[in-house]
Amino acid sequence: MLSTEQWTTLEITLTSKTDYENPYKDVAVWADFTNQKDDTIKRPAFWDGDNIWKIRFTSPDTISTWKWLSYASNEQDLGLHGATGAVSAKPYSGDNQLLANGLLKMAKGNRNVIQHSGKSFLVVGDTPWAIPFRATVDQVATYARDRQKKGFNSALLMSLQPDMNAVGPDERNTSQGFKRAFEDLSDGHINILNPSYFQTLDQIIGVLIKHEIVPVYQPVFHGFGWKGLKVLGNTINPEEYVRYCKYLLARYGSKPAIWLIAGDHDGNDPGVKESGEMFQEWDSYGQPTGLHYNPCDDYMAEWAVNDPSKHCMHFNKTHQDKEWLDFQWAQTGHDGAHQYHKVEKMYDNLPTKGVANGEPTYEGMNDGKNGLGWWQGEEAWMQLMHGGTMGIVYGAASLWQWKITADEEGWTAWSSQPKSWEEALYMEGSVYAGMVGKILASLDMTNIEKRWDLAGGKPLLAKPGSLYISFLKEGGEIEIKSLPKGKGLQFNWTNPKNGEVVDSGSVDSGKFNAPDNNPWVLIIN
Repeated sequence: MLSTEQWTTLEITLTSKTDYENPYKDVAVWADFTNQKDDTIKRPAFWDGDNIWKIRFTSPDTISTWKWLSYASNEQDLGLHGATGAVSAKPYSGDNQLLANGLLKMAKGNRNVIQHSGKSFLVVGDTPWAIPFRATVDQVATYARDRQKKGFNSALLMSLQPDMNAVGPDERNTSQGFKRAFEDLSDGHINILNPSYFQTLDQIIGVLIKHEIVPVYQPVFHGFGWKGLKVLGNTINPEEYVRYCKYLLARYGSKPAIWLIAGDHDGNDPGVKESGEMFQEWDSYGQPTGLHYNPCDDYMAEWAVNDPSKHCMHFNKTHQDKEWLDFQWAQTGHDGAHQYHKVEKMYDNLPTKGVANGEPTYEGMNDGKNGLGWWQGEEAWMQLMHGGTMGIVYGAASLWQWKITADEEGWTAWSSQPKSWEEALYMEGSVYAGMVGKILASLDMTNIEKRWDLAGGKPLLAKPGSLYISFLKEGGEIEIKSLPKGKGLQFNWTNPKNGEVVDSGSVDSGKFNAPDNNPWVLIIN
């Protein structure tokens, strides 16, 4: 009998006895894991080259014995169909807090993410979109060390290079180069899969999780893409999109993950709805699944009037009533404007879904001019205050493209800056965005709400009676109504630029004065 620690991935290998013309397409394989209580976890398998399929499983408990049975759409292939085994679970013995607390899920109120242990998980995300197809494993280690130290816990990834018209060497860390996940993507399809690509991606994901950073998987992008060279997501065959999403679920769904199944459009592209339904059926762990909208609004943007493919009339509530939809992320564009009304509107939509601004202006966009320094800190805190209670997301120009050198060509000035990925990694704004995670890390953000009504219209998040958080970008006074007295609540004023607490004490009234007229965070708990 095999043994596995809770929340760690056990890999089971199956060997087919049948030769397939296209193993990725021609046969579906999965397994059911059932314990003594008749709990069942269904896990799809993935093809890993030659005649090898793999099943990845994690136990959600520490005491069960899980018996498993494999199935294949080709029941005559006895290497894939009808295999059996057993797995015993035991407690996790490592020190990785991401793994120790379990996979992700939405909190009961659907405003926030939690882990299976019940620990609050405020998304503090970064956007190194091109890592999967451009970065080396060693480069990702450099990246992950920096982001973990700064307070980030999530990384948004294009799982593959999505531009059909992009050309360049089939190499990482090479000017104009990118590795190919599928041989036929440039022809408008994803049917000829390269297992070696995903074997390297396995290593990359391993590095991120080692540094307690959750991968946010976007399967095939729907908006600008990598270079703006005709993304496949807008015209993909829906069946191919669903098959690939299921492959990602099989390969990476036993580890901490967030599924971002629509990237940079309105959520109505081919296969998005069907993939949401697939995740609901096949993701036994129920990790968060959602959409990332383009920068449009509840009106038709001028740049999209004559191009219906831009899908601008989404009103930030596509698939709002679908059970499979857990969250929706806004995008405010890259002009360096603070826009908070989008998350406000999405926060009020019903039924409630998790909300964040998934793509504010990248630091250094527009040839190094937009969104610099503290702009990123103010943006992060204010998006949070306006209802983006699922978390915050940061990005830097050149980092998101994973530019090999500062002068690598392929992007217009509005989308880039003269920096390499590594130079962009250390930009000042990342410190301020990551500080949100560091300052709030010890707080239980589960089901926190936007409650400006309790503070005379000033920014306030609250779990009335137990937790209050306010960001005042110019200091000043805040008065909080109905603040319970005599319950041992404490307050502190924290500098959002460096995390330093400069004033603290017991709550004896509802009035609080910031130390000065600089930005401050008030925390009461």
